[in-house]
Amino acid sequence: MSAGDIDALTLFRTSVAATSSPLPTRSADASSASDIAPLTEASHLLFNTQSAADGAQHTALPLTTTTRFVSQTNGALDLASVFWCWQNKDKSTGDYIAATQELNTARTSHGLSEVRNLVFAEKLDLINWLSGENDSEFIKSLDDNRQTRAQAHDAAKMASGDGDVVMQDARAEDDKLRDIYALERKTGDRNTLLRGSKPIVRWPCTCSATSQTNPVSQDFSHVRKHAETFLGRSKASAPTPALVAPAPAIRPAKPSGGRRPEPIILLSPSASSLLRLSNVKSFLMDGVYTPPTSTTSTALNILHVNRVMPSIDPTRPLRFILVESPDNFKPDYWNRVVAVFTTGQAWQFKGYKWSQPAELFSHALGVYVGWRNELLPDTIKGWGRGVLNVGIDAYREGQTAQQRWRDRETVEEIWSAIEASMRARGFTREGR
Repeated sequence: MSAGDIDALTLFRTSVAATSSPLPTRSADASSASDIAPLTEASHLLFNTQSAADGAQHTALPLTTTTRFVSQTNGALDLASVFWCWQNKDKSTGDYIAATQELNTARTSHGLSEVRNLVFAEKLDLINWLSGENDSEFIKSLDDNRQTRAQAHDAAKMASGDGDVVMQDARAEDDKLRDIYALERKTGDRNTLLRGSKPIVRWPCTCSATSQTNPVSQDFSHVRKHAETFLGRSKASAPTPALVAPAPAIRPAKPSGGRRPEPIILLSPSASSLLRLSNVKSFLMDGVYTPPTSTTSTALNILHVNRVMPSIDPTRPLRFILVESPDNFKPDYWNRVVAVFTTGQAWQFKGYKWSQPAELFSHALGVYVGWRNELLPDTIKGWGRGVLNVGIDAYREGQTAQQRWRDRETVEEIWSAIEASMRARGFTREGR
């Protein structure tokens, strides 16, 4: 089997299932241990598999090999990016992005191609598929991949002057179309469709009196009868205003300037939450964390933040509503909830439409924000992949925005996950 016939993604998944991780090498012929190299210097990936039918197999593929995983932002990933994602499957998105930048700096210094990082949802989807899950919305089927390669092969033949295969396929397709057309049953033409199925007799336009005895189609007398009914009603005298009852309003309400529904983000009302209404806006918009302030004022119960979501509407920012409580929610508001910030305390969801965490996080993304390097609560672990876990550096009094530069990475990770979740759940520029 040639290298072009090998599906790199399937081969990678088979290696993972066999607990035989592929090895980065400096060449396609890794005959010695010295050929094994770190990813910063490697150009190929060596797969060592074994089966009862074929025995031990050693397959080396270039790291630039295009795979069937198609990212929304980066397109089809190469083998190097897939391998790097698998190597960093246990890292947070912020650490993953930082490590990717360091790797690319080293690879470019050796004249090698850069790897591309994935957003949270895509990274999670790829890792789960490589681990054994059956479905992935980002992976093209093998049939689609074969068809693409076949089309490229035929195009190359045509460019070189050998177009016999393409012409034969075209002729075969024409024969099939003729067979299909021969089985069609004609049900009418343009005139019959316009005439409709109503009994409408049309008399011939002639001055001869005898011609009136032979109708050629149908007239519109029944239409005139209906018209006369309505015309007779209009001629009747109108009742006096005192006897006229006010007619109910039947016009639909005018849309409010075509404004689209604003997505909603629910915050945790817990006093232990790191993000409250008093500090969440500066965090999500400016990328700087400050501790929440304690206030007894009831005026601060809703906030608005603007954010451009390129994959949803790149032309204008979306306006998000941030609230801590759904007490004033209308029923349709729940369709606009796109994210729920939580501290891991289930009492937060008591008044929600979906009070069970598993059901809630199937409708909206869960977000847990904790201190970096602290243990993750057991409840968050139990809620699974529906909750994004991010960490921020511990706050010290007197810190400047420059000193808290890692907050920006965390904020971008949160927004990327929210955008991917909105897109996956059918949220468009006009709403969900």
